[in-house]
Amino acid sequence: MLVEDDPAIRMVLRVALEDAGYEVLEADTGEKALVMAIDEAADVLLVDLRLPGIHGLDVVRTVRGASRVPIIILTAQTESHDIVAGLQAGADDYVTKPFVTEELLARIGAQMRRGATVDAEAGLECGPLVLSPDLGVLHVNGTAVPLSRTEFKVMQELMVARERVLSRDHLLKHVWGYQHAGDGRIVDNLVYRLRSKIEADPADPQHLVTVRGFGYRLKA
Repeated sequence: MLVEDDPAIRMVLRVALEDAGYEVLEADTGEKALVMAIDEAADVLLVDLRLPGIHGLDVVRTVRGASRVPIIILTAQTESHDIVAGLQAGADDYVTKPFVTEELLARIGAQMRRGATVDAEAGLECGPLVLSPDLGVLHVNGTAVPLSRTEFKVMQELMVARERVLSRDHLLKHVWGYQHAGDGRIVDNLVYRLRSKIEADPADPQHLVTVRGFGYRLKA
């Protein structure tokens, strides 16, 4: 996801990123970026600091508060205190303008590798939860828990998200195959069933938690 208010810079970056094989989402304001960060679950965020409305640092802080997605600040501000502020806000890297496209692509690749989940053979882990996509099995504290195919796919989406918040629309699209917004109660009912299987106290979930107004995320 590219968060940049300058259309010329967005165009240059989009072309370079698409040429490198990336799918690019664009937001020209901080407000749009925050909505898209929830709905689209991007793999990497490139965020300019000087944005109209919500400042880039506030975008970084807000996204980081709910997600572990890699964030790279891309800005013309080169003072050391700006760099420190960006990293303290939760950014993973900092690239200044003008930038060398190859360097930026290398940094994006490094962040994606760093944030990659463990491979399928080793399984996906989140605290006491271990999902084995190759075997189709979920273990909770070492005990195998039976899941339906749809329950398994929802758990896989949440675990691959690395504690990012996933909206109901995202889950409806990627699990149920809905191309447009559907009835979010389908997701809510399935989450209710999952909690009865993975939580010590389903009424007070510690792992599969609700982020009010946004969706769900899985915590270790």
